[in-house]
Amino acid sequence: MGIMIPLIAIVGRPNVGKSTFFNKVAGRKISITEDRPGVTRDRVYITSEWRGKPFMLVDTGGIELKSEDVMWKQIALQAQLAVETADVILFFTDGREGLTSSDYDVADYLRRSKKPVILVVNKVDDYSPDKVFEFYSLGLGEPYAVSSEHSRGIGDVLDKAVEWFEKGETAQDDSLKIAVVGKPNAGKSSLVNKILGEERTIVTEIAGTTRDAVDTPFTRGEKRYTIIDTAGIRRKRSVEDDVEYYSVLRAFDAIRRADVVLLVVDCTVGLTEQDVRIIGQVHEEGKPSVIVMNKWDMIEKDTHTIQKFEEKLKEDLKFMDYYKSVYISAKTGQRVEKLLDLAEEVYAHANFRIPTGALNDLLMDAMRVSEPPSYLGRRMKLYYASQVSVAPPFFVLMVNDEKLLHFSYARYLENVIREAYDFSGTPIRIQVRNKKEDA
Repeated sequence: MGIMIPLIAIVGRPNVGKSTFFNKVAGRKISITEDRPGVTRDRVYITSEWRGKPFMLVDTGGIELKSEDVMWKQIALQAQLAVETADVILFFTDGREGLTSSDYDVADYLRRSKKPVILVVNKVDDYSPDKVFEFYSLGLGEPYAVSSEHSRGIGDVLDKAVEWFEKGETAQDDSLKIAVVGKPNAGKSSLVNKILGEERTIVTEIAGTTRDAVDTPFTRGEKRYTIIDTAGIRRKRSVEDDVEYYSVLRAFDAIRRADVVLLVVDCTVGLTEQDVRIIGQVHEEGKPSVIVMNKWDMIEKDTHTIQKFEEKLKEDLKFMDYYKSVYISAKTGQRVEKLLDLAEEVYAHANFRIPTGALNDLLMDAMRVSEPPSYLGRRMKLYYASQVSVAPPFFVLMVNDEKLLHFSYARYLENVIREAYDFSGTPIRIQVRNKKEDA
C-alpha cells in the first residue's frame, strides 16, 4: 500500500572495499560489535538519498570466513540474497588485485538473474583505461572505476543506480503487506499456514541453499493482503556462524517492504537479543507492528501470567513503549483470527492525521501545564505545529530556537499526543524547526 524505497545491494569478495563504500555513502563509520562467535554488524542497512531520490543500501558483507570452500559458499549466499531482494546490485571487484575465478562465477550468476548490475572496480586510485579493461570480460557492461577510500567515482555509480530506479518503477500493489518475522523455531511457518488456512511447502531448493518462501497474496472478505514470509530461513551447516546474520538481513528486507510487521516470539523462550534487534529495526523504519507471543498453549498459567509477560516485555522494549502485543497459539489456532484485525488497526493508527487546529490546541495546553525547561535564561516557545506526513505520523513544531528542545521534553510531548490520540502499535516522529523571523 505504501510506496517502497528501492534497495541497492553491495556484493563481492571480502576485502574489495565494500564496507568502505558503504560507510562513505552512510557518511559515517558503521560500528561493528563483537559478540559471541563471529562479528555482527550493527547497521547493515542505511537509508540515504542521491539527487533527491531516496534509497536503501545494504552491505551483504557478513563475516569473513577462513576456509576457501566456505568463503565461496558465503559469497554465493550474498549474491543470492542480493538477487532475491535488491532492485539494483553493485558488484564490487578489486582493481589492484585484478580478476579472480570467483569474480567470474559471481558475474555469471548475477547475469543470469536479469537484475540490473553495476560493475564497480574499486581501489583504482589513478584512473587510466587499461586499469579496468580486463573487467569488460565479465560481460556486465561498462566497469566503473572507483576509489572508495578517496571518495572518487562514488557519484557516478549512484547516478547509474538512480537511472535504474526510474526504469523499474511499477504500479503500486494495493494489498496490505504483512511481514512475519522472528527467530527460527518461533512458529512462523505454522502461523502463516494458519492465517492462510492451508499447508504449503515453505522452502524451495535453489542451487543447494534454502530460499525464503515467496510473498503470498490472499483475500479475506473484500480486503486484499500479502504475507511476506521469512520462514524459509533454516540453519545451513556450511555457514553455521553467519546464519543469524543472513536471517537478520532477510528479516530487515521483509520489514522494508511491509506495511505492518508481525514479530513472532516463542513464549517458552521469551524475547531474545535477536528479536529486540529486529523489532528495533521496525521502530527505526517507522513501521507499525504487533508483538505476537506464540506457543501460549505451552505456558503454565495462573491469573497473573499475562501481566508477568507484559512486565517483561515493557522492560525489554523500553525504547518503544507504544508496542501492541497479542498472545496466541499457531498450533491450536487460539486468537490467530485476531491478527489481521490487529494488523489493520495498527496500520490505521500509522495513517491517522490529527487536524492542525486540534494539534495546536493540544500542544499549547501541554506547554502551559508543563513549561519547557529554560537554558541559559531562554525558554523554547512554540509558534505552531503541524502533522506533515503519515506512516509514521510525523509532526513538525515551529519554535524560536530548536536547540532549546531537550529530549525528555520531546518525550513529554509525544506522551501528550499519545494520550489524546490512539497511536498504539506505531512509532511517531517529532521534529522542531526554527521559525524564520520574516516568515
